[in-house]
This record gives sequence, C-alpha cells and structure tokens, in this order.
Amino acid sequence: MAVSGDPDRVALVDDDIRLTAAELSELADGGAGVIAASGASHVVYVGTGGAMLPLLIFSSARAKMTFTPLNYRLSADGLHQLVDRLPDPLIVVDSAYRDVVDDWDARVMTSDDFVTAARSAEPAEEFADPDDVAIVLFTSGTTSRPKAVELTHNNLTSYVTGTVEFGSADRTDAALVCVPPYHIAGVGAALSNVYAGRSIVYLRRFDPREWVRLVRTEEVTTATVVPTMLDRIVAVLEEGSVELPTLRNFAYGGSKVAQPLVRKALELLPDVGFVNAYGLTETSSTIAVLTPDDHRLAHGSDDEAVARRLSSVGRPVPGIEVQIRADDGTALCPGETGELFVRGPQVSGRYAEIGSVLDAQGWFPTKDVASLDDEGYLFIGGRSDDTIIRGGENIAPSEVEDVLVEHPDVREVVVVGVDDAEWGQLIVAVVVPEPGTEPAPEELREFARRALRGSRTPDRIVFRDDVPTTPTGKVLRREILDDLLTAAVEK
Repeated sequence: MAVSGDPDRVALVDDDIRLTAAELSELADGGAGVIAASGASHVVYVGTGGAMLPLLIFSSARAKMTFTPLNYRLSADGLHQLVDRLPDPLIVVDSAYRDVVDDWDARVMTSDDFVTAARSAEPAEEFADPDDVAIVLFTSGTTSRPKAVELTHNNLTSYVTGTVEFGSADRTDAALVCVPPYHIAGVGAALSNVYAGRSIVYLRRFDPREWVRLVRTEEVTTATVVPTMLDRIVAVLEEGSVELPTLRNFAYGGSKVAQPLVRKALELLPDVGFVNAYGLTETSSTIAVLTPDDHRLAHGSDDEAVARRLSSVGRPVPGIEVQIRADDGTALCPGETGELFVRGPQVSGRYAEIGSVLDAQGWFPTKDVASLDDEGYLFIGGRSDDTIIRGGENIAPSEVEDVLVEHPDVREVVVVGVDDAEWGQLIVAVVVPEPGTEPAPEELREFARRALRGSRTPDRIVFRDDVPTTPTGKVLRREILDDLLTAAVEK
C-alpha cells in the first residue's frame, strides 16, 4: 500500500542508510527469500534495530514466518533461554553482538550478511492467514519468567488501521523513533509510520543531545519517547534556548510520567502537541490516548476534574472497549477503582506455552489498577501486584507517589510495600531529591500527610541517587525491594 501511494518517498533514515518505500519493499522481498531458503521455522533478531526492524518485520511476514526481536542487553545465558523457547530459529544478529551467539546450535547470520543476501536473493512473497502469529514478543520479566506474547497479523493490522489513516502524513513528515526494537512501541512505530506515509528516523542509542540534533537536522515532525527519555530531553531544553521549529507532535508512554515533568514539558514547548499513549504488549500497542487538546485543556483549567485529566491516559481508541471490575468480577461505575479489562480486535491476550487468557466474552485482564471518570477518561493506578496492604487497607503506590512528587525538592519517587509483622506491610517511599537539595524525611512525611489520610502517609523515607528502570522506563520495584531488604539485614 505504501509503495502504491508514493514509491519514491523516503521510508526510513538510519545513520547513513536512506531507503525509499519501494527500496524497502524490494529488500523485504529478497529478505523473505533468504528466510524461506534457510529452512528455519522462526526468525529471531538480536540487535539495536534501526532499519533492520522494519526490514525483518516485513521480510518475515512475506515468508509466512513468525518474527521475534530480543533484548540485546540481556546476557548470553538470558538470550539463550529465550531462543530455546522458539522453534528452530534463524538468528539475525548485529555484528557487535555476534560473539554472544557464537556457540549456539542454531542458524546464524549477521545483519550485514542478511542485507547483502537479500539484495540478490530470489524474492519470496506470500500472504499469511490473518490469524497466523506474526510476531512474538517477550514481556520484560521484571518479577517473573518472561511470557511470550503472540500477536497475529490481524491484531497488528487492526491496531494500525484503527489508529492511523492511510497516507495521512505530508510528504515531508518524519517520525523520530528511539524506543528499542524488542518493545511493542518499536514494532508499532515501524508499522504505523509506514502506513501513514511518514519517514522513520531512527536513533538506535538514545542520547538527549543527539535527539535534539536529529529533530533539527532531519526536520522531525513527530517523536515518541519513554518517560526517562522525556526527563533527559527536558533537562537539555532547560539549559538554554533550543528551538524545535518542525516538531508538531510529541508522544510519551510506556510507564507512569510525573505530572511536574509533563507540565514543564508543556511550558517549554508551547507549540507542540503532546500525546500520552497507553498500551500493553498484549494489546498490540496503544489502546488509549490523551490528545494534544486534552493536554492543553487540562493544563490550563481551573476545574479540578478537568485539570486532573492531565494525569490520565486519555480515552480508548476506536475499536477498544474498557471495563473496570471489582475483585468478584462485577463491573464498576465511574469513579470506582478496580482491575482494567480490555476487549477489541487488536487485543491478543494469548501466550506461547500458555494459550489464551481471554475470558468467555473476549475480555483481557490487564492486571492494571484503574478507574474511569464521568467523561470516560482512563486513570491507571499501577499494577495490581504492587498494591500495598497496610493494616488491611489496600493502597496503590501511585496515590502516594502523585503527592510526594509535587514537593519542590523531589525529582522522582517510587513507593513500595515492605513486610511488617504488625501492619502486614509498611509504606516506604524511595526518593530521588532534586540536585542541590536535602529534604528532611519528616518534612516529606508531613507534606504527604496534608494531602493523604494518616494511614497512607509513608512510614519511611529512603533517599537514593536514582531508581532502577528498564530501558523502556518501567521501574524495577523488585530490585528496589531487594535493596531495601539487603540494607535492613546489613543493619
């Protein structure tokens, strides 16, 4: 479709690589031939992405083969464990990671060799059944064994066609992508931008100054980042007068974003439309969006209910239904908090080795604590597994985090529950102070107490230089808890 619309449009930019839509399609045909001739049953990619990600997505699809990009940051043993769960794979690996797979009993090609072979291979092009598995992505596995999420061609195309209008981008539009290739946002960006007719500019290894440079030199109009990236970009913008004249839309998501950071970004880039996108691997990316108009309206509103929407993830995208349920499975009304369930054609809810976890009516349990307001705006309160139970009372960490982060001396905060013989769990706030400040623990506790009930005030405040996160910005709460327990034992 993209080739038929504008074959000579630049489809992607990756350092010195520039491919038009026609060149990408032709290379994907050859790549499909390489995959088909390999005799493999699955395609695996280990590398930093860039042009290789869309090339392998389309090459695998045209060879009717399932594709899995893996986290190149994992150890050799960690990668091996994941590859062992995939059937008879062909492994395409960037040269920098070639030694990681040297002793594996598998078919292996470097990325450069794959591209070279694709340029001269006999093309292959087949149409898979829409219900065939197109892509398998492993969840981050921050607290348990990673699950292998299966996304069909129908799941992915439903997401793209439901959220993007074909050929809607101007010929000069360009999207800067710096999310990793093994994340659903990376897959979604490759598909949706090709469909929209927007050039994809890749930044394989995120650096905020290089991000700013690329926005300016490549005249980027759209960008997507995770919260940790947004924080670092804002820090660069605050250093001086940096203008980004072409940037029109700036999307962020992947994990919770502190409201002071969002407000600061809105003020630094008043002419840019901000988008908060919420989704999961199992939902083929975005299922709810807080639009640019939503951001501006909430940011400038004196109406408390409207202003609060700045902390929401917006409203569901077309084709997605949402429902908030109590522990007994009954649907809850607006304003009530429970577990978020979602339903729609882009929702997979299926795992390799496990099967589907959809209920009889097709609803997927996200495991996210959430609520809806009267206008249908969705508020995410964190993972249900993270809920703190103190003295029999359920407390979402986000309730406390949202208050403490508003203190002028707090840059970042993560709240966790630590086991306690008397109360069941204690509330511990791990705080990263603003540079040059030394807030007192009791001062922060009193600040929280003024906005929260006494039972929700942190029992302890612990200071850290930073908090551990995944490359996509998700806080590693288990690692924080382990550090707290180790420190307690050492005392």
